[in-house]
Amino acid sequence: MVHIIMLATLILPWFTLFFSNPEERKRYMPVTIFTSLLMTIIFQIAYTYEWWILHKQIVPWGYMIDVSFAYGIFAVGTFWIFKFTSQKFPLYAALNLITDAFMAFIVLPLLNVLGIATYKNILPWQYFLVIFVLSFIIYIYHKWQQRIYKSD
Repeated sequence: MVHIIMLATLILPWFTLFFSNPEERKRYMPVTIFTSLLMTIIFQIAYTYEWWILHKQIVPWGYMIDVSFAYGIFAVGTFWIFKFTSQKFPLYAALNLITDAFMAFIVLPLLNVLGIATYKNILPWQYFLVIFVLSFIIYIYHKWQQRIYKSD
């Protein structure tokens, strides 16, 4: 059952992009891909410093990177957050504060209960800070991309 949940969180979020138009996908896909890259780097750091331990995976290299999260729900979630809030920074920051807190204090402990992952050398509040700071980095990247996009 856990394997099915992990596959669903990888694949199903991408189908929601059918509810966006091609122009929106063109506009927000660069930040979505950049976010996946940064999450890959964070997972590599986490693996090295044993911030958490991944117990279940859906791909052979999944012991380092939770593919279903980094390339599924987190990536597509980034797309939708930018679609609805990219022009309203206070709303963007507030929404990230809420979703990052939900991830750090509710979802990751739930992953422990499901036997998918456990915190080891990082506390939930520290993980929250990492992903909340990440939201500002990707916002800056998106604004930089928007300047390039407008010049096309």
